[in-house]
Amino acid sequence: MRRRLPAPVAAVVALLLFAGCSGGPSLENRGEVTAPPGDSHHLVVGSAGFTESDLLAQMYAQLLDHAGYKTSLLTVANRELYEPALESGQIDVVPEYAATFADWLNAKANGPDAPPVGSPDLAATMTALRRLAAPRGLTVLPPGRAVDQNAFAVSASYAREHHLRTLSDLGRSGLKVRLAAGDECVQRPYCEPGLKKTYGIDITAVDPKGVGTTPAKKAVQSGQDQMVLTTTTDATLSQFGLVILADDKHLQNADYVVPVVNRSRGGGPGPTAALDRLNKVLTTADLASLGEQVDSWRRLAQDVARAYLKEKKLIG
Repeated sequence: MRRRLPAPVAAVVALLLFAGCSGGPSLENRGEVTAPPGDSHHLVVGSAGFTESDLLAQMYAQLLDHAGYKTSLLTVANRELYEPALESGQIDVVPEYAATFADWLNAKANGPDAPPVGSPDLAATMTALRRLAAPRGLTVLPPGRAVDQNAFAVSASYAREHHLRTLSDLGRSGLKVRLAAGDECVQRPYCEPGLKKTYGIDITAVDPKGVGTTPAKKAVQSGQDQMVLTTTTDATLSQFGLVILADDKHLQNADYVVPVVNRSRGGGPGPTAALDRLNKVLTTADLASLGEQVDSWRRLAQDVARAYLKEKKLIG
């Protein structure tokens, strides 16, 4: 349910070269999967083409530059294209989300009907993700502090009136809730069914206005709807007078930000150490704030990323 924006035409054309790379390492290079981690001097950093991914890719590239690597960036909005390119070494590192990527690799390996392996348990999710990534020649670096999960927000006035801080509070209140979300919310276990089963929230209807869209937020702001499905890194909520209710029973999966690298090219200690410096400081709130600077203030992702890294003394 994460936003995906169209990739630049040049990147799409470039990725046509990757069409034959969708099946994982070929027989002739399967040995690279178990080869010692590589440390290529030139690393290609991939972005999935939406604001948050662009920001993370810019920070990765600038940290690697600072560590003495030469980097270039490539934007590819379609995971079906950039993941095979990551396996083949045409992209060397990309920001991903632990639970989402684990389930995607699981479906790729075991079919679309395979039981999901991503869960609210970060440790279990990372174990499953690394088990699926390793045979494809990919190394998943440690997760950071930032997490981009689905989240549910209500108006601040509604929360004050009914003493709501968590989704459990809303369930106990017995209030009837009309939810602004995407069409798929009525079937997804983390959305309407999960809110009812886990929290006992009385969802009377799903208003199909999309995930975190302006019309969805305005519907909650006006009182037409009582709650909206958005994300934990949505920095525009305050503009609509909205606040997130805490997912205190951990309904949502552990979508922590994780760097994923091609083991034979970027799996060595140098890239790992450079990217881990960001993991130690970047928070969910930081990521939301950085996104706001790009989306609302119209600043370039490259400039926002550089200013943040300098503020945190990660680059000079």
